[in-house]
Formats: sequence, C-alpha cells, structure tokens
Amino acid sequence: MPSHGIRDKVAIVGMGCTTFGEHWDASADDLVLEAVRAACASGGVSDVEVDAYWLSTLASGNSGLALSRPLRLPYKPVTRVENYCAGGSDALRNACYAVASGAYDTAMAVGVEKLKDSGMSGLSAPAVPGDGTEPDLTAPAAFSLLARAYGQKYGLADGTLRDVLDRIAWKNHANGALNPRAHFRRAVSRETLRKAPRVAGELGVFDCSGVSDGAAAALVVRAEDAYRYTDRPLFVKALALAVGPATGTADPEYDFTSFPEVGHSAADAYRQAGITDPGAELALAEVHDCFTVTELVLMEDLGFAPPGEAWRAVLDGAFDRDGALPVNPDGGLKAFGHPIGASGLRMLFECWLQLRGEAPQERALSASALGRGLALTHNLGGGPGECLSFVSVVGVEPPAPAKRHHTSAVARTA
Repeated sequence: MPSHGIRDKVAIVGMGCTTFGEHWDASADDLVLEAVRAACASGGVSDVEVDAYWLSTLASGNSGLALSRPLRLPYKPVTRVENYCAGGSDALRNACYAVASGAYDTAMAVGVEKLKDSGMSGLSAPAVPGDGTEPDLTAPAAFSLLARAYGQKYGLADGTLRDVLDRIAWKNHANGALNPRAHFRRAVSRETLRKAPRVAGELGVFDCSGVSDGAAAALVVRAEDAYRYTDRPLFVKALALAVGPATGTADPEYDFTSFPEVGHSAADAYRQAGITDPGAELALAEVHDCFTVTELVLMEDLGFAPPGEAWRAVLDGAFDRDGALPVNPDGGLKAFGHPIGASGLRMLFECWLQLRGEAPQERALSASALGRGLALTHNLGGGPGECLSFVSVVGVEPPAPAKRHHTSAVARTA
C-alpha cells in the first residue's frame, strides 16, 4: 500500500548550502557549521532552538556525535542516517515525519561528506560480505550497462547515443558554470566532450559526476507555523522512498533500461502531491545524474518522457534551463558535485532558491516555469537492478497576510 503522505503539513523555512568542491582547508565539522548556521539564519533561529536533528553521512562521521560535537549541542536528539546516495533525502524525510507527528515543533536535516582527503575515489562505503553472486563492478561499469542496453532496445546508433550523452553533460556543465556554489564552474564544448577518454563502456570522463566535499541543511516546522519564520516557506507536498528487492542483476527479465524503484517512488510521490502530468506541472526537477545515462533513463522513469523517447527530448532541449521542464538547473551531480550525504539536500536547496525567486538573474528560471509553483527532487542509491529511490515534491503557497516572523532566542535576549 502506498504511503498516505503528509501533504501541506510541514514547511521548509530555512536552508543552507556550502560550495561543493575540493575543500582542503575545511573539515567536515567546518562544512557542517557553515550549512547549519546558514539554515538557522534564514529561518531566524539559533541551533539550540531546533528540537531534533537528523544527520546524513556515508563516511564522514559516526553516530549523532558527528553533528553534536561541532555544534556543541546541549543534549539534543541527533540521529545519523545512512541510505547510500539518498541519505540526505532520507534525513529530510525523517525530520519532516517527526514534525508532522507532533513529536517536535522544529527539526533539521543535515547532510555532509568530506571525500577529497579520505584517500578514496568515488563511493567510500565498506564492502559487505555476500554470498558471491553479486557482480563485482565499479560504479561506472555498472551504470555503463544502461547505455548499451538503452541504445540496443530503442535502436540508437552509437553516434546518436553519444550525442545524447554529450548533450546531457553539456547542459549540466553549462548550468554549473553559472552557479557560484558548483564544484565545476566551466562550460565544456561538445568537441571536448566527444574526445574525452572512456572510463567504462560508453561512459567517458565527462559522463561521470564529481567527487566532492560539501554540506547542506534544511529547517522544517509545522505548516501552520511557517510564516512565523519566513514570508516565503516551501511546503512539503510529497516524500516517497522505495527500496527494491535487489534481484535485478539475477533476473533474466531485467533489461537495464529502467529503474523500477524510481517508477514506484515517483508514482507514490505524484499520488501524494496530486500531480497527474509532471512534465507540465513542475517548475523544475533536480535528479540524480550520477552518470549522464542515468539522467537519460530517469527522464522516462519519472514520467517526463514516454519510454524510448527521452533521447529525442534531450536533443530537442526539452530539459535545458529554458526548456519545457528545466532539469538540474544548478548543474546537478555532474557539475555541482556529489558529496554523498549532502546531495539530496543540495537538490532541495536549488528548489528553495528558484521557487523563492532568490536564484541570481543569470540562472533564474522563467516566470512561466516558476509560476507552476512545484519542484521535484530525486535521489538514487545503489546501482541498476539493486537500488533505492527517493522522490520529493515541494511547492509554494500564496503569501499569507499579517504574518509575524519568528524571533530567535538569541535575538530576544540580545
């Protein structure tokens, strides 16, 4: 049975996000402090006023102490969440449910990862002993199976498939070039993309997302309290998490052209939010483009294009910043970067900026797009055939008159 949801019961009233990149001069504690302080400042609270915290990190800390120590929190409940690359989104889900239940008035989701000086490249999760039946593949190798399978199923010549993947990389790097918080802030030419060395199968260097340091945070409260904290809250419309049975790599029926988990989480989210035509109803979508081919497949799994048609929409510019449905206008994992525990909240931060009209003019979406008032985030954890998927939908409401901002304890006692 799908979840009943908590539509319009919880609001996001403060957010913070660091730059993503190579932070050789900053620790995980430093990044956490920056993101949390920014979220608190935008919500008009101090960190000690937040009732409970959920922290997402894959490899940059253990237990709730990884957050309470740098913040010097006075005996607050802090829960560490780990759910692969969707950990930040799951931290948000837990914080929202805690507030919706009435257990807490305020809660914060925080995500952080410090990967560049860990000695690891890519995912740094420890290997879990298995029964020997799982394929031993790197992440690029596993996701490269999607490209070959998609091209064969839908009759794309190798040159056409290459054009599609390059178009996605070109779009996301162009978007990242306009974003001062992005890890990679330089547009990349089509010629450079085509000549890039291959990493695995059809995937080259520019088909792979960056390994980054960074942190992000979101402050959530009950919807009826939202305007005490900000004039422009975002209301949570849907939160949907689907974890698959991890049988795809052993299932002869699985054809590596789709993520069933994404379809299930998207259907649940759309049901919660009352969305029937996501391509027409969403102002923007932030999706988990860990590889360019992942974004291609997601366009169909999320219902933005019919099966076998997303490649045409990509080449037509449908998902460009000025297209019918802007996808990853902040650069996505590809250019913004991918500090694993923080990525889901980074996606939400872009929705926060765009829907509130705070994105810089040079990369702000059109008024017609923003007029739709809804944004989607999508996180993927794991790989083809054995993964988990998270989809959220957030939106704005008409401004409420005569609402008073919350005044923090720090300000009241100053």
